[in-house]
Amino acid sequence: MREHLKHAGVEHPSIWMHGVDMPACPSLAEDVDGDVCVIGAGIAGLTTAYLLAQEGKSVIVLDDGVIGGGMTQLTTAHLASAIDDRYVEMERLHGETGARLAAQSHAAAIDRIEDIVQKENIACDFTRLNGYLFLPPGENPEFLDRELAAARRAGLEGVTKIGRAPLPHFDTGPCLCFPRQGQFHPLKYLAALAAAVMRKDGRIYARTHADQVKGGAAARIKADRHIVTAKAVIVATNSPVVDRVAIHTKQAPYMTYVIGVKIPRDSVPEGLYWDTADPYHYVRLYKSAGESKRDDFDTLIVGGEDHKTGQARDTEERHGRLEAWARDRFPDIEAIEFAWSGQVMETVDGLAFIGRNPLDDDNVFVVTGDSGMGMTHGTIAGQILTDLVMARPNPWAELYDPSRKTIGAAGDYAKEALNMARQYTDWLKPGDVSAAEEIPNEHGAILRQGLRKIAVYRDERGIVHRRSALCPHLGCIVHWNPTEKTWDCPCHGSRFDRYGQVLNGPANRNLEEHDGDG
Repeated sequence: MREHLKHAGVEHPSIWMHGVDMPACPSLAEDVDGDVCVIGAGIAGLTTAYLLAQEGKSVIVLDDGVIGGGMTQLTTAHLASAIDDRYVEMERLHGETGARLAAQSHAAAIDRIEDIVQKENIACDFTRLNGYLFLPPGENPEFLDRELAAARRAGLEGVTKIGRAPLPHFDTGPCLCFPRQGQFHPLKYLAALAAAVMRKDGRIYARTHADQVKGGAAARIKADRHIVTAKAVIVATNSPVVDRVAIHTKQAPYMTYVIGVKIPRDSVPEGLYWDTADPYHYVRLYKSAGESKRDDFDTLIVGGEDHKTGQARDTEERHGRLEAWARDRFPDIEAIEFAWSGQVMETVDGLAFIGRNPLDDDNVFVVTGDSGMGMTHGTIAGQILTDLVMARPNPWAELYDPSRKTIGAAGDYAKEALNMARQYTDWLKPGDVSAAEEIPNEHGAILRQGLRKIAVYRDERGIVHRRSALCPHLGCIVHWNPTEKTWDCPCHGSRFDRYGQVLNGPANRNLEEHDGDG
């Protein structure tokens, strides 16, 4: 039995969500127990579940949506050892040893994905290809030389500097070429991982919300009306729903935007392309092999225009700016086919948090902080967490430890803390509108009612829906996102659909119902 993938709350489906059906999984209907409970069926959760099942562990996976229905369906699926925050920065923050371990772990993640693809015979368009890092106009060209030296010190000996990326109509100028990068179709891969977990007697429960997690001698997870008991629990929910403060002060949520544009077949060479702008742009191709109606063209996938979640008023312009950037450099663009957005968690030191949850029981583990490299970080997490559960040493565990303190990131930590504190001043501001009647159909706005703030959405029929605008995580006021028609928290990145139903943590419950007229 298969299930069509469409997460409630995704206004604009990604290219991956078309034509892919995921294994249908039941909701939890009784109390169950196993060795390990994994919360979250995205790349990190299912990779961990797969590797633990291979070790003979009894694995239970819970997801409040469907398999792959979170951020994994909204990725662009670059598989890179060329770290987004660059090796010059990795050396500054983590030293040469840390930078070398980071390079080693991301390269090993690509290798592990390739190994799983071959072992499980997964048709997910996995390809090895070069990645090209180039500068935007006006940036100091010496940066590439410093980055090349840092990448080589990190162990990436195959990296070279070349005159330009191999793009026929876009002269990037000098760039770094990173060999043996990768790309794939993330949902085809995830569907096969889930099937492999179930073949190993793993149990996957969809549309099952984990309300409470408690560690101890036997971890207990309250999921809707039932209890899951396990020796260990792994929270892989993009932003951890078990942590209120410890990790969330060390990472910040960012929205990123993507377009998929139609171009003539083979007009752009396959590769991964990145610039160093702020915010930076990232580009890849999707070749739809076997789809006869698409045989005459490819899809160029272009991402960027990042901003802090809930902290931009021009979200409806971001896709247009990406299109303008792409058309200036790729003149053969025929049409915009897809436009979507996703959320990434940027840590203060550029690496994910993977391991035991700080200030929690020893058998509660988390993975978060993808830092724009969710596919490789999620795969690294599967390897580290499997070793931790199996009580084995892992060469990368200390580098990714959620309790780590990165001295060089103190300034970034303070900057993020100040930004978060400023968001609480929203309590003092007036509402977006003075009355619900001012809100157009299919739009939302914040309405002040005395000391309270109300999140008001008017649906396509003109019916008004009211919720408290108070994020249930730590009390920030949510903001309306007109592009995705969601309520976004500017403090820690919780997101809610137009009706106030929680989509992304760290909040783990809906916006409260408002009992007044407002």
